[in-house]
Amino acid sequence: MVSNPVHGLPLLPGMSFKDFTKTAFHRSQTLGYRNGYAIVRCPTVGIGGDRLQFNQLSQAELHELANKAPVLTYGQPKQAPPADFIPAHVAFDKKVLKFDAYFQEDVPMSTEEHYRIRQVNIYYYLEDDSMSVIEPVVENSGIPQGKLIKRQRLAKNDRGDHYHWKDLNRGINITIYGKTFHIVDCDQFTQVFLESQGIELNPPEKMALDPYTELRKQPLRKYVTPSDFDQLKQFLTFDKQVLRFYAIWDDTDSMYGECRTYIIHYYLMDDTVEIREVHERNDGRDPFPLLMNRQRIPKVLVENAKNFPRCVLEISDQEVLEWYTAKDFIVGKSLTILGRTFFIYDCDPFTRRYYKDKFGITDLPRIDVSKQEPPPVKQELPPYNGYGLVEDSAQNCFALIPKAPKKDIIKMLANDNKVLRYLAALESPIPEDKDRRFVFSYFLSTDMISIFEPPVRNSGIIGGKYLGRTKVVKPNSTVDNPIYYGPSDFFIGAVIEVFGHRFIILDTDEYVLKYMESNAAQYSPEALASIQNHVRKREAPASESERYSGMQCQ
Repeated sequence: MVSNPVHGLPLLPGMSFKDFTKTAFHRSQTLGYRNGYAIVRCPTVGIGGDRLQFNQLSQAELHELANKAPVLTYGQPKQAPPADFIPAHVAFDKKVLKFDAYFQEDVPMSTEEHYRIRQVNIYYYLEDDSMSVIEPVVENSGIPQGKLIKRQRLAKNDRGDHYHWKDLNRGINITIYGKTFHIVDCDQFTQVFLESQGIELNPPEKMALDPYTELRKQPLRKYVTPSDFDQLKQFLTFDKQVLRFYAIWDDTDSMYGECRTYIIHYYLMDDTVEIREVHERNDGRDPFPLLMNRQRIPKVLVENAKNFPRCVLEISDQEVLEWYTAKDFIVGKSLTILGRTFFIYDCDPFTRRYYKDKFGITDLPRIDVSKQEPPPVKQELPPYNGYGLVEDSAQNCFALIPKAPKKDIIKMLANDNKVLRYLAALESPIPEDKDRRFVFSYFLSTDMISIFEPPVRNSGIIGGKYLGRTKVVKPNSTVDNPIYYGPSDFFIGAVIEVFGHRFIILDTDEYVLKYMESNAAQYSPEALASIQNHVRKREAPASESERYSGMQCQ
């Protein structure tokens, strides 16, 4: 049963009355369709048709109802992927904040200073919030400097809190392990980083200077010594001042001697001389640095000190009349030290300035002592001795172990087994030599000639090989540039001179004519015509004899 409470009465049994006029108790429809899309409508009446006096839906419900339409159409929206997590040790890797600071240190036991200002650099590492304090090294300070506090997290109070980069700023004091550091400035990266994080930086301050260090920078007092020469004054004035000379010792006149370079050091503080060797790479010498140790060198000895045992005892001023001084070392002059004559050819810029200020010598040019290399000797072959070929004899001059001269392989392959044969007679005033015949064989692959004499019975001359394979030089060629006989020199009637013997070509074989006709460019027209005419004359009697024999048969 549905009852409506009366205004002013509590909601208790018996305090509500039933409305008999209401017959519909359904909920109002809130879902519908418009243009094919589902829409949500807010209810205007409640159960039983009573009009709602106010909106009973909350703001979250209204927002959910307003956003249900695209959800029903397109589904649940996809959430955006979360941003990648970057850890601090990666984001702040190699990012360091640098602050310039100083601290004051008391000096109780000193009359010249009562406190000391020590400048430091404070580094803050953003990746792990650690800090380190490093003091720059100052030369000749006498204080152990460098890393004062190694990298670690530093506590700022007794509760265990650690220093953070938000606690650092210009013009503030921080206490670390009982020492108070005053920060005066920071670098550009630190300033940009702190300002980007919303920290207002104080104006930079000047670095405090150590009063005792500034006092040491002032020039020292100059004291005038009444004596004209004082060894202590010389020692203090010319300390660490050395004259350097470059010299050579030429010992090429002796056996196995050579020209070697040295460096002569003259120490102005005590007039001592030192000679150092100059070693070059792969010079084959032991690396001894000194030729002569640092010592004073006597220039003139007393007459009685010539036999002084200097190898056992040291020379004193009693045995020496004059010592070598700086004015004895001049560029371009020679001086003898311990029996060796050194020639000075150059010096360093400090030595030139010293000689200009001390002695007024301005002209100390460098002297060129490099030896000019002799011109290369022209390689000429010795004269030919007549044994073998010129090419074979020249190989003895090209290498210690001679090799055979290179051959024309293409020519040998192209003309392999090609031989030109000629019949020749010996031109000689001796009557017995007029009937001798010789066969010349010219080998096209190697341009060599061999001579063979056919044996004749009852001639009294033993036939056989007259000349082995060899190249034959023409009579008018020189020994250094020989010209050998070639195929174009052989034709009918040609005179061939072989080692003082003259031969006349009388006849050839048929292969010679074929070769000459196929290679007519290598021969003169007269040589080719002589071979062709000779072959025709030789074939003419043979044709007449064949004709005569044919007539008899008929």
